[in-house]
Amino acid sequence: MSRIGNRKLTLPTDVTINIDGKNITVTGPKGSLKLTTPNLIQVKAEGNIVETVRKNEIKSTKQLHGTINSLINNMIIGVNKGYQKVLEINGVGYRAAVKGSNVELSVGYSHIVILPIPEGVKVEAPTNTKLVVSGIDKQKVGELAAKIRAVRKPEPYKGKGIKYQEEHIIRKEGKSAGK
Repeated sequence: MSRIGNRKLTLPTDVTINIDGKNITVTGPKGSLKLTTPNLIQVKAEGNIVETVRKNEIKSTKQLHGTINSLINNMIIGVNKGYQKVLEINGVGYRAAVKGSNVELSVGYSHIVILPIPEGVKVEAPTNTKLVVSGIDKQKVGELAAKIRAVRKPEPYKGKGIKYQEEHIIRKEGKSAGK
């Protein structure tokens, strides 16, 4: 029994949902998002309550049930509040800048790493060692933040690299003098 699939989602006052067969559109103050559901999952909206119902008890259908419910919940939160990831850059001479529709990272390589910003995602650099990735689509925001972090992952000895703001890096002790 899927607890997540069976939960009823409540819509905030300024968010609307439109169900047209398999296509679901959620609209709110920050924008609108679309999702196409499989035939095995049916989405019902009554008033401000959204519910997902599966058509059979096959294992793969049960798995989809919870996934579709979570995706709709993420859409509701995204168009209402939005999502945000904050990245910190640690290291001597490491810096980041947003130029046009690209993020330029100078993180110790012989060249500047340039990453394109996808549509629907906004990147800000309040300081040259901090990046704020925000948008209404949770997947796009998380994916871009992960790509930026993957350019130079934090290393455990000095802590240099790009890390999430809430991330804790477990530090290792360096080499010690032998006896």
